[in-house]
Amino acid sequence: MSKKKKISTARFVNAKITSTISITLVLVLLGLTILILFMGNGLSNYVKENMSFSVMLDNDVSDAEIQRLRKNLDAQPFVKSSRFISKAEAKEQLIKDLGEDPEELLGYNPAQDAIEIYLHSEYANNDSIAVVSQTIKQQSNVRDLLYQQEAIDLINDNLAKVTMILLILAVVLLFISFTLIRNTIRLSVYSKRFIINTMKLVGANGSFIRRPFIRNNILTGIVAGILANGIIFLILLYFSREYAEMQSIISVTDLLIIFAIVILLGIFISTVATYYAVNRYLKMRTENLYYV
Repeated sequence: MSKKKKISTARFVNAKITSTISITLVLVLLGLTILILFMGNGLSNYVKENMSFSVMLDNDVSDAEIQRLRKNLDAQPFVKSSRFISKAEAKEQLIKDLGEDPEELLGYNPAQDAIEIYLHSEYANNDSIAVVSQTIKQQSNVRDLLYQQEAIDLINDNLAKVTMILLILAVVLLFISFTLIRNTIRLSVYSKRFIINTMKLVGANGSFIRRPFIRNNILTGIVAGILANGIIFLILLYFSREYAEMQSIISVTDLLIIFAIVILLGIFISTVATYYAVNRYLKMRTENLYYV
């Protein structure tokens, strides 16, 4: 292999590595934004499903009736899980909260038997809770249903705001990513501008000329997507070791969807950027190629 050919090959390899690294870094940024978006939704579901609703029972309810009521509640589609809290257990909690025994002050135990239920996250919104509340109160031996309406409203409002902000951020990053990748690919196509012009002069159509460039950069986009996913996975692995709760917030299915999106974005952006980069030189007059 001649020295000139070796230099040409080395330049091509360096340009390809630089292009792949640039696209990888951009895809990491996009992937992390998508990951945060998924985690925001997962965190909201996690918080909603860990908010308890206290079903207060009548004073004279029997153990058999409690078991029957709990069985009925567990059968409801909106209930994720439940647990029974006796008067004695509730009294112990009051002593911890107040620092003294309320029975000594009042002369009786003010606590009531209750069934604490946890809802599926999709039912923790205002419309569904109204239906849930009505359904539970229709059960026999139920005195009242207690839940933190303000906390639920706050979670839903904040989720809507955060989701909107992240979506706007994702769109902005997508635009920036496309611009950066387009410039990176334009630089790689720049060195082939005379070859493009020659192919055009001998009669090759635009589709024929674009095809090898698009095919080559699709491969680059796939490799960059795989590398970006590896980096995102390592970042997530590090934080999941530091914060074990993250494993409950993001599922394996969500991760697979994110990884697929990152690779598809790598392919899509690379394809579109290559198309426009090659078109730029296809439309350019021969004499102008020396001045770009």
